[in-house]
Amino acid sequence: MPRVACAFWITAPGQGEIREVPLRNPDPDEVLVRTLCSGVSRGTETLVFRGGVPVSQHSVMRAPFQEGDFPAPLKYGYLNVGVVEEGPSALLGRTVFCLYPHQTHYVVPASAVTPVPDSVPAPRAVLAGTVETAVNALWDAAPLVGDRIAVIGAGMVGCGVAAVLARYPAVRVQLVDADPARAATAEALGVDFALPQDALGDCDLVVHASATEEGLARSLELLAPEGTVIELSWYGDRQVSLPLGEAFHSRRLVVRSSQVGAVSPARRARRTFADRLALALDLLADPAFDALITGESAFEELPEVLPWLVSGDLPALCHRIRYPPADG
Repeated sequence: MPRVACAFWITAPGQGEIREVPLRNPDPDEVLVRTLCSGVSRGTETLVFRGGVPVSQHSVMRAPFQEGDFPAPLKYGYLNVGVVEEGPSALLGRTVFCLYPHQTHYVVPASAVTPVPDSVPAPRAVLAGTVETAVNALWDAAPLVGDRIAVIGAGMVGCGVAAVLARYPAVRVQLVDADPARAATAEALGVDFALPQDALGDCDLVVHASATEEGLARSLELLAPEGTVIELSWYGDRQVSLPLGEAFHSRRLVVRSSQVGAVSPARRARRTFADRLALALDLLADPAFDALITGESAFEELPEVLPWLVSGDLPALCHRIRYPPADG
């Protein structure tokens, strides 16, 4: 009998289902992975689920192992942790991270998986893609010792940036969000918290990750003269307005984009994608990152979970998906 796996497919904007998919035997340079857990990247994946990827970004936004095309039907996702059940002896039995969609088993080139360090529990390793985004943003931002920094937007990416910055020497880091409940997350990450109206100003650097016009405008207000906003938000098909009048030019402010699809120019000559991902996994040895996992559901519940995440009925940073055991 041919082998099959189960995968989550977006069948139409706002709708999804679990489908059986054929599972081929791996070639000698490939691995068969059984998924242990995956993560829903709430910002990007909910935007994809609701059909909000602009036509101009269809090719840019493709996930590494995506099947189908935007807006639907397609199989999408990129936070997957599993165990290698078949493949080269050096990887056999290893827990690995892969940029693969939500699927119970899959076959990929051995070069597409990254071993998870023994110091990192598999359930936490689903955050590797988020921490990799934070690493790339901070390579772009290049914070200095003693900098005054605000991170606006305590979502999955913003919290990841704050968690990494908490380990920088002698910097003032404040996590800013309109939801006062995020104060507990900031405390767990080891950084200060403030509501937008109470945030400390005179910042050398602001990392913006709230995906709101109000957050971006507040980012500019918090900057010291000649300060920089690193824009991590992705707005999809939404138009945003930015106040570039008033004192924007006289204060010589900078707004700079950062995106994980390419290694930061500051490190591109000396670091590969694999180096960046390995660094992210090493950072995840710190249990403080567990604060970014705010919920968990079974794989078979995904068709109901994603609409709840889109609507906000299920508030989350990273929502983890657990998979059946090997004999399940």
